[in-house]
Order: sequence, then C-alpha cells, then structure tokens
Amino acid sequence: MQSFSPTVSVVVPTFNESQNLPRLVGLLDKAMGDIAWEVVFVDDDSPDGTWKVAKQLAMDDVRVRCIRRVGRRGLAGACIEGALSSAAPYVAVMDADLQHDETILPDMLATLQKDEADIVIGSRFVGDGSSEGGFSARRAFASRVATHLAAFIIGRQVSDPMSGFFALKREVFEAVALNLVPSGFKILLDILASTRGRMRVAEVAYRFRSRQEGLSKFDTRAILDFLGLLLHRLTGGTVSVRFLFFMIVGAIGLAIHLVVLRIGLLGELGFEVAQSAATVVAMTSNFLVNNLLTYSDMKLRGTAALAGLLKFYVVCGVGALANIGVASWLFVSNESWWIAGIAGVIVGATFNYTMSSIFVWRQQQN
Repeated sequence: MQSFSPTVSVVVPTFNESQNLPRLVGLLDKAMGDIAWEVVFVDDDSPDGTWKVAKQLAMDDVRVRCIRRVGRRGLAGACIEGALSSAAPYVAVMDADLQHDETILPDMLATLQKDEADIVIGSRFVGDGSSEGGFSARRAFASRVATHLAAFIIGRQVSDPMSGFFALKREVFEAVALNLVPSGFKILLDILASTRGRMRVAEVAYRFRSRQEGLSKFDTRAILDFLGLLLHRLTGGTVSVRFLFFMIVGAIGLAIHLVVLRIGLLGELGFEVAQSAATVVAMTSNFLVNNLLTYSDMKLRGTAALAGLLKFYVVCGVGALANIGVASWLFVSNESWWIAGIAGVIVGATFNYTMSSIFVWRQQQN
C-alpha cells in the first residue's frame, strides 16, 4: 500500500460546524495545488454531528482525518491534540467557519520552507488585510484592546497576535507544546508568549470573511480565558489559568456570602442560622460558576453534577477547617491578626482548588 506523507497538516478545531466541512475541504484542495497536505478536524463531540461528517469525508479522502474528543472542551486543547497527532514538518491552524482565507496558505508555507520565518501569521492588520467583513463593532473593539495588551506579554510588536490563522515549523510547536495552556482560547498568543521572542515571525495579509455557518467562539468564556492567559504569563506561568478562575469565583462567592448573611440578620434570623444559610448559598454558587467557567471543558451534568455538588460541599467544609486551623495557629504564635487571616484564606483556597480538581472535576486535568 502506498503511504501518504503530507508536507503540511492543517489543524481545524470544530464545534457544531458540520455544514462547513465539505466546502472547506474543497477550498483547501483548490488552494493547495501540488502541495501534499492533510486536514485534521478536531471536534469536541459536536451535538450536530460534525465529527460524523468529518469521518465520512475521511472515508472518501485520505487527506482528511478526524479526532473526536469526548469529555474535553477548548479551542487551544483541540489545536494542541491535532498538531501532536501529525508527523508533517509544518503545521497550520485555521477555523472551520470559512472566515480565514485558505488561498494564502501556500504563501505561508513557502515562507517557512525558505527558512525566512519560524512562525507565519495570517494577519488582518497588515498590507491590504482587513477584518471589516467578519467582525462586529463590539468584537473589533475587543480585538484592538486585546492586541495592545498582548504586546506586553509576548515582548514584541505583532500586528495580529490574536489571529486564529497561522502556520509554524513542527519543531517550534514541539518545543513549546508542554508549556501551552490547553483550556485557553488564543493559542497563537500562548505560543508567542512561550517562545519569548526567540522565534522569527512573519505576517501575511488576508481579508477576514463573513461567517457562513456555525456559531462564533467569541463569548464571555473566551474573554475570561484571554484575561486568565495574560495573568498566567505575567506570573511567569507559576499560577495556572484554572487556579486564577477558581480564586476569582471564590472572591465572588465571598461577596455573595456576606450579602446573604446580612439579609438573614436583617430578617432577624439568629447569627448561626444566617451564617449557615450564607455558607450553603455561597458554596452552591461557587460550584455552579466553577462548573460553568473554571471547569467548562469537563462540565458535570445531570446526576454527575448533583454528586459533584455534594463532594464540593465536603471539600469546602474541610477547606474551612484548614483555614481556621492555620489562622488560629499563626495568631497564637503572636503573628498579626491580618497575617493570620490572609494565610488561612490562602491555605483554605489552595486546598479547595486541589481537592476539587482531584475529587469533583477529575475527568481531565489541564
């Protein structure tokens, strides 16, 4: 049997984009010409059966592959898995919504093959590139703000660090793969931050098209992922994005706790009753928000969510004991009350995060 050895693997993360896949394969076939290419669709178990369409295409075309991810979510993680599944010397990443201009892929690949760059970005903001056809005013504004913020993290001026359309040498990707954040939204930004300015970057202009089918991946979670990634990189990668989300949710839970406690006291409930009610409401709120945002890629549903909530109660209860124990020990050791209090909160929060990741949301760890 004759083997197929592609020069470039085009990794395409998908979710509910079944109608776009046949057309995208046709567009790639037309654009790539004599280049040996393959497309790897990485689907997060789309309810519309995108993975079924991808697998049917793969049966008819050896250049099409499909990875169906079950129990995992996240654009960056999908890109990472797709790239690591390939042996091609070059890897490209693009969306399945047909907004990226596949006709510039040969130019991007040629730049890499001539060793003129290690990473080539499809940019909407250089030359005759444009984003007018595919961005709403709100998203265009958010993109401009994010681009300026990203410059501080990657340590270089790149016109479009938020682009989801890029290509790079396989050895570059392999070198940074272990440092990337799988739960993120902007993998190019993470790659640029991880390479710390050591890689040569080129940009090729393209015009961002209007969306054809499917839903935009730009939502509140995407914004939070971006901000979390910025903080993660600002701390030198020592603090995980997930832990940052967990702490933010915890701070919101504290505010909810105080509000419920105050309402209970105004309603003439005893302090113990009001405090107990506030504790249950805050823990429930924390679980629901964490399940929706912090652990969205391993979200618990149905009876699993109920079991997870009960486990979360137990974890937070033990965490509260750890908080009190550490704080009390430091206070008795003649430490200032505020130092003891802060130390207790840090220990309790760290315990809650660690135990929640192990016992509540334990399908996948990113």
